[in-house]
Amino acid sequence: MTHDKDGSFEEPLSAFPSRRALPPFAALRAFDAVARLGGVRKAAEALDLDHAVISRHLRAIETWTGATLIERTRTGVTLSEEGLRYHRKIAAAIDSIAAATLDLMKQGDNSRLQIWCIPGFAFLWLMGRLGAFQGANPGLEVELRPTDSGPDFGRHEADIDIRYAPTYGPPLVLAPNVRTVQIDTPAVIPLASPAYLARAPKIRKAADFLDHPLIHEESFENWRAWLIGHGMTDVAEVAGQRFWQAHLTVDAARRGTGIVLANHFLARDDLASGRLVEVTGDDGPFERLTLGSYLLAARADRWNAPPVARFRHWMLGLVAGELSGS
Repeated sequence: MTHDKDGSFEEPLSAFPSRRALPPFAALRAFDAVARLGGVRKAAEALDLDHAVISRHLRAIETWTGATLIERTRTGVTLSEEGLRYHRKIAAAIDSIAAATLDLMKQGDNSRLQIWCIPGFAFLWLMGRLGAFQGANPGLEVELRPTDSGPDFGRHEADIDIRYAPTYGPPLVLAPNVRTVQIDTPAVIPLASPAYLARAPKIRKAADFLDHPLIHEESFENWRAWLIGHGMTDVAEVAGQRFWQAHLTVDAARRGTGIVLANHFLARDDLASGRLVEVTGDDGPFERLTLGSYLLAARADRWNAPPVARFRHWMLGLVAGELSGS
């Protein structure tokens, strides 16, 4: 490889792939779709083509390579052994082309911000405040997707992801190309509706919670960790209803179903309105415990992209302001 005077690279002609070594990309793409999706019709739907066109592409790539890549049966098609080996080699290359193209397209895309967020945080805190950010950035298209699953940053599924990293259970795993900042490590407190507390037995100490209906998300681990943190040693059995997502557990508590563990992000508005109140014991409020942190994540190479940086600074400033005022 040599350098031209303008700094560009020039490779010898012998290094250029021969025409015969590169099948038509449309045929490669059709073959890749059939291999990944497991059928001609599914591939046709994904590529928005007629299934007959996909079949022609498959025949074309077999003719080009001189190999039998597809085995046709009465119920559909499967990859031959040669087809499987070939696809394993080209799939990574196709993914690399797609990733490089998305990276290039995203570099100059500062008019859109895609945010993925755990549902409870999205519904109970972010949605009510996102209008202020949108108003301060009128030319920016903001898309919020509440989801329990994190995005594939490599495919640019999101610009920003907001997750909760608990101190109990399996750790939150992030991709190596992702950068994070801690939003807050909030304390959790037991909350219930005034109507529920008016009819329920008095809670005097932490052990008394086990005599009440406890409200859980997807597991019992947060309540178990909270009880252990308050001096209980035998909490193998923690019962109660599970609602899987934080905004549903808070709503169940509003309706008088039982007692929920929440933090100021999830319950600030309900506490301010009196829909929920803190459950206290004989000695007053129970000790404030932290069971995890909220994290904002983004691709490292997009960390200072204008939409990402603007949202990050806005959110951290807003959180700091709310905390100082609470």
